[in-house]
Amino acid sequence: MALLLKITIAVVVLLYPIAIYFGLHYLEPKHLALTLAALVIVRALFTNSDLLKAVKGLWIIIFIAGLSLAGFSYFDNSQLGLKLYPVVISLSFLTIFSYSLVKPPSVIERLARLQEPDLPPEGVTYTRNVTMVWCGFFIINIGISLYTVFYASTAIWTLYNGLISYILMGVLFASELLYRKLVLKKG
Repeated sequence: MALLLKITIAVVVLLYPIAIYFGLHYLEPKHLALTLAALVIVRALFTNSDLLKAVKGLWIIIFIAGLSLAGFSYFDNSQLGLKLYPVVISLSFLTIFSYSLVKPPSVIERLARLQEPDLPPEGVTYTRNVTMVWCGFFIINIGISLYTVFYASTAIWTLYNGLISYILMGVLFASELLYRKLVLKKG
């Protein structure tokens, strides 16, 4: 049951921009804000991540920021808070990845050690560099997401935050995996 709930939460978070896009055709932003508030509360109650626990207080910040955005959209009946939620999610990932560079092991090193517990020193250096690349990605993603919030239509915001950003994440992930498998294994 817990796994099904986690999968459901993940799917809802992934589909959030699309739900907002279609929801705005039928509902006022304040009604969607109640949905965002519920999503934030459910995520806080049922998401259990060691990476997020490692950054003390991060869940509290995400919780407060999410509820603040929902509250703003509810009381102002505005789309702004609803559209800023993906930015908060990217900021949280940037925070986690950046923090892991200051307080090692890095996020990517932790993931690598799941497959290779005795990671050699050059592996630690490599995973640290990959973590930095992801930090750069999140910075760029936040910038583009903010641009779509303030200067693009809701359709463009949905296209970027609900599809293009996921494709870019997948391309970065696959590129690193391919590089590791083909280039590093040969060296």
